[in-house]
Amino acid sequence: MGRAYQNRKESMAKTSDANAKIYSKYSREIYVCAKSGGVELEGNLALRGLIERAKKDQVPSHVIEKALDKAKGGGGEDFAVARYEGYGPGNCMVIVDCLTDNPNRTFGDVRVCFTKTHSKIGTQGSVSHMFDHSAILVFKGDDEEAALDALMSADVDVTDIENEEGNITVFAPHNEYFKAKKALMDTFTDIEFEVDEIQFIPQVTTQIDEEDKEMFEKFIDMLNDLDDVQNIYHNVDLV
Repeated sequence: MGRAYQNRKESMAKTSDANAKIYSKYSREIYVCAKSGGVELEGNLALRGLIERAKKDQVPSHVIEKALDKAKGGGGEDFAVARYEGYGPGNCMVIVDCLTDNPNRTFGDVRVCFTKTHSKIGTQGSVSHMFDHSAILVFKGDDEEAALDALMSADVDVTDIENEEGNITVFAPHNEYFKAKKALMDTFTDIEFEVDEIQFIPQVTTQIDEEDKEMFEKFIDMLNDLDDVQNIYHNVDLV
């Protein structure tokens, strides 16, 4: 699988207010995660990983705390997950994950991004079968065998494990995330995850020409400008 999981990070918004948008997206995701799984980090590993990721992306503490306080209150917005799939510029494959309190509005906004960049929004499942929905855990270390033994002992269905440049990378099915993370935390003292995410990883990547690349960048920027969009996954080889 290599470094395909970095694709999303290569296509972050370049607008002047990018930080504010990142804060807003993290705030919404933290709120939803805490509301559904509880605000206690020991009992909600997904929230713990999300907050650690937010801090690495330099999201201010007050933004995180405000989202947690909102979740504790029990009220607030009722967000739902919405996922859209389709073909972007150069016939690349794209998955767009959203959190929305108005699905009709969000669908309309996402569809505009597709139509204005000569792309085609598809039906559910139209491209996702060409991606692996994977938990990705990366941490510093070199004892790959110990990591694999810990995961196998916890009955985790490991998809792949890599040891490269002083980092161990574990890939597992998305529904094995909690088991995999707990097994590693129980085995390695003071483990710190460099990457702690669930992503869609393309099974194959594609290269697009310069003309399509320009339209692709516009497409990604338009999607990133939407408040409801949380993550964008694609199979374009950006290297």
